Amino acid sequence: MPRHTLRSLTAALLGAVAFTAHAQVKVGVDLSTTGPAATIGISSKNAFLMWPKTLGGQPAEYIFLDDATDPGNAVRNIRRLLSEDKVDVIVGPTITPTALAALDVIAEAKTPMLALVGAGSVVEPQTGSRTWAFKMASSDSAFADVTTRYMAAHNVKTLAYIGFADGYGENWLKELRKFAEQRKIKLVAVERYNRTDTSVTGQVLKLLAAKPDAILIAGAGTPTVLPQRTIVNYGYKGQIYQTAGIGTPDFIKLGGKDVEGTLFPTQPVLVATSLPADNPVRKTALDFVTAYEQRYGAGTANQFSGDAAGVYPRLNDAVARALKTAQPGTPAFRQALRDALESTKDLVIPQGIVNTSPTDHIGLDQRSVVMGTVRNGKFQYVSQ
Repeated sequence: MPRHTLRSLTAALLGAVAFTAHAQVKVGVDLSTTGPAATIGISSKNAFLMWPKTLGGQPAEYIFLDDATDPGNAVRNIRRLLSEDKVDVIVGPTITPTALAALDVIAEAKTPMLALVGAGSVVEPQTGSRTWAFKMASSDSAFADVTTRYMAAHNVKTLAYIGFADGYGENWLKELRKFAEQRKIKLVAVERYNRTDTSVTGQVLKLLAAKPDAILIAGAGTPTVLPQRTIVNYGYKGQIYQTAGIGTPDFIKLGGKDVEGTLFPTQPVLVATSLPADNPVRKTALDFVTAYEQRYGAGTANQFSGDAAGVYPRLNDAVARALKTAQPGTPAFRQALRDALESTKDLVIPQGIVNTSPTDHIGLDQRSVVMGTVRNGKFQYVSQ
């Protein structure tokens, strides 16, 4: 073989190897798999472990870190993923305070983040550092809209509230005030508590003194059981509402008879088996639930595994489009990936149908929210 031909072939092979290595998509995942939000984080990680090893047709690497439900840890983890692992996208964090803490970090690195949190404050308004953030769960606004509509239809005139003393609780309270006013529901008492509190007796007594028709608890994971158990133990006979944050079997397991009859807004996965046949997301939700529970056991699919399940199709779709203009591992690809995530159209995921825009980095409409209840120790769909 002529020497110049051999050199050309060697250069071509080296270029091909370099291109293949360069084309790997790297995903950094920060979750709360220990600490107060561990139930949520573990459910999310279980869903991620089911992901294919490619994204947009390219090899993918997933790097998992645990922030122990601590905002400081989350920031350190995400800085490491960005600076040392040089990931193309961040998935997580799990809870609102950790995600809010991460906003400046991802914006500085110009790297998109798909957060798994409840509060819309992580992506709203779409200005400054929030332009790099996206969110998987439906908005608090959509949840509060559906919940208060249900309340009004069932003759709730006065309402008391107790919620987390953090971004999740405050954002829910803001949306609740707005929709309660629209539907002529009077908010007669407002109390707050911390995720790590061991008693809420003082707050609950103030709620009960207001004699509300219903009480809404705004929290996430198993810390939501404490106020409900306290309310029940003091003999309250009105309706207790919670938010989508309760959507894990551990809520029912820990709460037992005290959480029976709870009403709450949720997304399709948690109540997939009892959704109406004409629900546009039912098949996709059921397919995920079936696959997840075949791997992890009956009754294990929940709100948070469902939110996590939607990350893969959203990334897969966006990566495929971003690859048309840039290669992974480059600033141009991260920008293209952000832009692709912002322009997702009619993508069906287990929790809804996604249509994002420059002003909407959630992309889920009212088809993604339904009312649920705890009935006979199970999460069940409730018609409006």
